[in-house]
Amino acid sequence: MESQYKVCEVKLTYKSKIKASEREKILSAEDAYKILLSVFDSETIQYKEFFKVILMNRANKVLGVCPISEGGLNETSADIRIIMQAAILGNASAIILAHNHPSGNIQPSMQDDQVTKRVKEIAKLIGINLLDHLIITDETYYSYSENGRI
Repeated sequence: MESQYKVCEVKLTYKSKIKASEREKILSAEDAYKILLSVFDSETIQYKEFFKVILMNRANKVLGVCPISEGGLNETSADIRIIMQAAILGNASAIILAHNHPSGNIQPSMQDDQVTKRVKEIAKLIGINLLDHLIITDETYYSYSENGRI
């Protein structure tokens, strides 16, 4: 009997090209900041906003850094579905959110607070820990965790 429905097959895969022993381990916000500086483009960090997520395993070893969005001078989109999709497909047990402020002002906005709160709630529902949200510039960072806000 021929099916009347036409659907696409979805295939989920996970491949790592880095040995577990060679992965960077994040023990602090400063460790995360150093990793982020290596993946943010030094020529555009002061020009426009980017949102990324660090994916980690249970031992806080970095599985990868996933770009979520690229925005304009003073904002970028942080679609929670895309963030969680990256975490799930990346096999992450924990995540760190990160975005830059081209203005150099590292203080969180109300929108930054809202995204952090929503991601934390949703991640908790599916067993993923939100460890931090960093706002970075090429000179410094703000950590929600270090400031007791996670």
